[in-house]
Amino acid sequence: MHRLDKDTTGLLVVARTLQAHTELVRQLQARSMKREYEAVLCGVLTAGGTVDAPIGRHPRDRVKMAVVATGKPAVTHYRVLQRFETLSHVRCQLESGRTHQIRVHMAHIGHPLLGDAVYGARLRLPKQATEPTRKLLQQFPRQALHAAQLGLEHPVTGENMQWQAPLPEDMQALLQALREEVVA
Repeated sequence: MHRLDKDTTGLLVVARTLQAHTELVRQLQARSMKREYEAVLCGVLTAGGTVDAPIGRHPRDRVKMAVVATGKPAVTHYRVLQRFETLSHVRCQLESGRTHQIRVHMAHIGHPLLGDAVYGARLRLPKQATEPTRKLLQQFPRQALHAAQLGLEHPVTGENMQWQAPLPEDMQALLQALREEVVA
């Protein structure tokens, strides 16, 4: 029904029948399907907010997406869960579902995802970070993005359904190391 970017972990919807597919597409188009993600961003956000910016193909690099005036409407809401010296742990909720939407929107506001090789920026390491934490940050193997929650109306019964997926071990270890740096 929808895709997760390569190296993004978490929940995904798969339709098993044409009837289910048709109904789930309707829910996606009506924006009634609830999709929430957790991410670790470079930089420190002061508060949550909304990015309402159209996304389309990058004008020069056709492999990438970008915020462009001729793009399709895209809205991402974000809320800060925890701030660290040079990073922020956030929850993002999608209203639309454009390719690489969270990655493009967060980079657009100057806070790309940690480990994002396509839309990322140079990592600023915390000044007081221990060597293990520095290594963990520098070697994080993927963009720090996880599809954490999914809610929809069952396509046949109409029952409201919701699922949650815990953060994967690599993101849990990353956040724990950052929390320990704050305490130290």
